[in-house]
Amino acid sequence: MDKILGSFSISILLICLLCISCKQKTKQADYHKPAAYSLNGEPLYADPPSEKIADQLIEKEHRYLAAPDSAENIIWYGRFLAYAGRYDDAIDVFTRGQTLYPDDPRFLRHRGHRYITIRKFDLAIADLEKAAQLINGKPDEIEPDGLPNAQNIPISTLQGNIWYHLGLAYYLNQDFTRAMTSYINCLRTSSNDDNLVSATHWLYTIICRVNRGNDLNRVLNRITDHMQVIENESYFRLCRLYKGEMTVDQAREGILPGPSLDALDYGIARWYACQGNEVAGKELLYDILSRNNWASFGYIAAEADLFSIK
Repeated sequence: MDKILGSFSISILLICLLCISCKQKTKQADYHKPAAYSLNGEPLYADPPSEKIADQLIEKEHRYLAAPDSAENIIWYGRFLAYAGRYDDAIDVFTRGQTLYPDDPRFLRHRGHRYITIRKFDLAIADLEKAAQLINGKPDEIEPDGLPNAQNIPISTLQGNIWYHLGLAYYLNQDFTRAMTSYINCLRTSSNDDNLVSATHWLYTIICRVNRGNDLNRVLNRITDHMQVIENESYFRLCRLYKGEMTVDQAREGILPGPSLDALDYGIARWYACQGNEVAGKELLYDILSRNNWASFGYIAAEADLFSIK
């Protein structure tokens, strides 16, 4: 009996050590190597994930390894690899999913998103265009949140995210005509105020850039000060700034440094340019790039704008 108990104890100890080793490996995986490269070719490094994200990644990884052909396991493992800053690994996982399930647009949607993160806009466009073809004529569906908001209410849909990210990829590639069409399609899927304000912000910005001033006020018609916005407060404030209901200082008040402030400041920079103040707009774009949020959409957009004028 003592031998059996001893062997059992050793087995438990080995399992625990294996789990600890796995956890440490996940947290430290390749963070000394660039996670991406800027449009100028500069290396971009991801920070190691928080303990919470690292633990969740381990759980998703275990599920994936237990049932590697499960579409859900593939998607969630890939998503959490991306949350942990392991974008190339995430893309590889989504690629495997797309190979196994070529008619499932979710893999192209998520891979396209991460191609945007690593500045491969043409690949993002190819994926998201294909995803848009796959959803044609099909009913929309809620997309579960990987990082739930404070109210734990999912605000986005699969089709909305496909059009949103496709519009962004076109925009970053300076293809404003196709970006506008994508965001119009995104608006058609908008079932809540969060999606409405985000798509409206990008449409307004695009219209400014293509000099269709007569459409500016019309695109803001659905924006009111009574909207129920859960996540996209920065975009909501930008829309109110565009309508003349807020000043720049009021829009920026209380927004903490991070992706939300980058998104807000990018919108303000483009609004300055739309008002004819190109100098202030350009200064704010450079200010955004002085921060370390290189994976945020506001940062990527600022980088793309400055890269396009060099």
